Amino acid sequence: MKPEEILQAARLRIFSLALNDAAAKLSEANMAYGLAKINYVLAELGYEADALFIGSPDTTITRNSARWSAGFGYGGKLQWGPGDRPVVVLDAKPNVCGMLVGALQSLPSVDEVIRDLHRLQHSHMTVRDIEIEWDLHKGNHFIDLCALEPAVPGVEFPPYAFVLHSSAPELRGDSSLGMGLYWDESAALASRFQVFDTPWGELHILLDDDAAEFTQFSLTAEQFAKERRLAVARELFGEFQLIANATHQGMSDANTVYLGCHDSLDPTAEYLPIMVRGDLPGYLFEGLPNLSEGVIRQMGFHDRAVELNALAALRNANIIPHGAGYALPHFRDVVRVIDLGDHRSFEMSVAPATTNEAGLHVQDGTEIITDTHDLPQKYRGRQGVFKTIECGLGLLVAKVTPLHVIKV
Repeated sequence: MKPEEILQAARLRIFSLALNDAAAKLSEANMAYGLAKINYVLAELGYEADALFIGSPDTTITRNSARWSAGFGYGGKLQWGPGDRPVVVLDAKPNVCGMLVGALQSLPSVDEVIRDLHRLQHSHMTVRDIEIEWDLHKGNHFIDLCALEPAVPGVEFPPYAFVLHSSAPELRGDSSLGMGLYWDESAALASRFQVFDTPWGELHILLDDDAAEFTQFSLTAEQFAKERRLAVARELFGEFQLIANATHQGMSDANTVYLGCHDSLDPTAEYLPIMVRGDLPGYLFEGLPNLSEGVIRQMGFHDRAVELNALAALRNANIIPHGAGYALPHFRDVVRVIDLGDHRSFEMSVAPATTNEAGLHVQDGTEIITDTHDLPQKYRGRQGVFKTIECGLGLLVAKVTPLHVIKV
C-alpha cells in the first residue's frame, strides 16, 4: 500500500467516544499518524496491520512532546495484535501513572498535610530500596482533600476522601528493578530497541524476548507505582479505607496501552475515580463491561468495525476516563495537517465564525502548531462524565468534591 493509503486506513481504525471539541479533533488527527506508523512496522514484520485506538470521552492532546511527535494523543486504549504478539511499541511511553482514593472519617488540616509532605520530601523515603523522586508538583499530579457523598442508595462511605495522583518517575530510566520505561531515558532499552523508519518518522520497537521482558517490567513498574502511592498515603493520612489504587497509563499486555483511561474492569479497584478539575466535583464509578452492542451501533461503529475485523476489540474495550482532559478553548477545529514526513504541523481555526455587515462569512483566522506542550489550555468541565454515563461505561456511585488541592 502507498503511504497515503496506509494513513487513510489508520484514520478508519480510530473509534472515538470523544467530545466534539478542538482538543479531541487534534488528538485524533495526530493519532492517525501513530497508528499508521505502527501498522507500517507490523506489515514490515509480517504481521496483520491491526493497530487501532478506542478513544474515551476524555480524548485530548498529550503534553509529552516525544509522545506527541511520535503520533500519539491521549485518553483511550491503543492496541495492536491479540495481546501476546512479541512486538512492543515504546513511543507510547506508558509511565504507570494512576490515582489512589482513600476514604476518611475526618480530614487532617491542609497545613498538617503540607508539613508532613515537606517532611517526607526531605526524608529520603524509599520503596523497594528506591528513593522516591517526588512529582506531586508536576504536570497534572496532585493531592485532593475532598468531601465524599454517595450518589446511589445502598452505597455508604465515610464523609471525606483524599485523591493522590502520581506516577513513578524513578523507573523511567534504568533501576534496580530492571530496564526503564522510557526509550529515551534508559540505557538498557537503548541497547535493545530497534529503530524502524516509516514514511512519518521513526518508531522504537522491542521484539521477541526483549518485548516479553519489557512487558513484564511494565507490570512490575505498575505494582511499584501502586506501592509508592500507598506508602505515601499511609504516611500522610494514617489508616483509611482504600477505594481505588488504579493505573490509567500503562500496559495490560504486550500489545495494549491504556493512555489516560482506566480499565473499567480493573479487579484491584472497588470504584474508579474520574477527577474533573479543582473547582468541580469528581466522581466515583463502578466500571462496566463495554462497549455494548447498542452503543457500538449508536456511535456508527458497527459496520466499519465488522469490515476491519475490529468488532471484538470494541466489545471488549472496557475503558472509562480518569479525568476531563485538556481543553483548547482558543481553537475550533483542525483545518488541515501539514505533513512533511517525519514532521507534522496542524493548522487550527482560532476565531468563532463571524459575518460582516453584509451578512457574508468572514474568513476564520488560523494558527499553525507543532508541539502541544506549551499550548494555552485548561481542563474541560463535566461533559466527559455525562458522555461516560451516556455510553454505558460505568455507573456513577459517589461525588468527590475537592476542598483543597495540594501541588507541592
